[in-house]
Amino acid sequence: MQQELQDPVTAWELREPIAALAFDRSGKHLAFALGDGTLALAAPDASDAPRRIAAHGGAILCMAADGPDAAFVTGGDDGALKRVAADGTVSTVATWKGKWVEHVLCPANGDFRAAAVGRTVQLLARRDAAPVAAPMAVLEHPSTVAGIAVNPKARRLAAAHYNGVSLWWAHGREQKPKVLTWRGSHIGVSWSPDGEFLMTTMQEMDLHGWRLSSGEDMRMSGYPSKVRSLAWSQQPYFLATSGADRVVCWPFSGSGPMGKPPVEIGYARSSPVSAVAAHPKGDWIAAGYGDGVVALGSISTRQAGFLKTPGGGKVDALAFGPDGRRIAFGTEEGLAGVIRVPVT
Repeated sequence: MQQELQDPVTAWELREPIAALAFDRSGKHLAFALGDGTLALAAPDASDAPRRIAAHGGAILCMAADGPDAAFVTGGDDGALKRVAADGTVSTVATWKGKWVEHVLCPANGDFRAAAVGRTVQLLARRDAAPVAAPMAVLEHPSTVAGIAVNPKARRLAAAHYNGVSLWWAHGREQKPKVLTWRGSHIGVSWSPDGEFLMTTMQEMDLHGWRLSSGEDMRMSGYPSKVRSLAWSQQPYFLATSGADRVVCWPFSGSGPMGKPPVEIGYARSSPVSAVAAHPKGDWIAAGYGDGVVALGSISTRQAGFLKTPGGGKVDALAFGPDGRRIAFGTEEGLAGVIRVPVT
């Protein structure tokens, strides 16, 4: 059912929690990953209801655009990694019986896919609709992998786990990881656009990070809730974070954020920021809130405005399209939508 919230927002009641969303690399196709194992495929510029594609035998846990293709890769609690093309064709990439596929990445400038399965990261060659094949490498970790990231050149992988992060070469078979150690539970990881910094979110409601060239580490604390969403602006580089009543943006140009105050943008609301996304070209940051609000703000001017009114549940997924002209959002109550952005 299509729902008009307010111009310029078009939304649909999908009636299942939305675990993830993604635009394909062209921006012409948009997918919402749902808790019932289906993928909802939509055209961002059309008001037609999304097509529901049966992909998994359980909930979809993660999703990514599949490299440069008009397709998406999904992981589920059924132990399967699937590829869903924009025309709705579903193929199986790999399966791990009795396991959950909790994180996946498919770098546009890489020739591989990576999937976090239990304590391992599985590296697989990227093929369009190839039959199930053995992984190129299986990277073992001391505990469950809670997040994965790839550096800007798609040559190194980072896997977050208990007590730190392991760094691997993307095409190395027999190798030992470089381990960045910090005590505690690291629940997410993100690489800066220049490849200089690696940042993790933590169970303890902190951020932790490392300057890779020197090994220097850093800690940002004081968040009232767990930071579950990170987004990097373009130059000058800022790291936008959820977890507070406004979007907290840490400066990463030059010497980095240590000793520097963050920029805060958005609105202080009773429900905190739950998701953030960065414009692909400018310094605009989109923020989703626990009450369903979506706002857009500028780091340089610190001005912000509402794009979507409250309602529909907590915003769990948020992304700009590749050209920055659309924002897609998804909520825990199954409201999915596209917003036409008033900036370029």
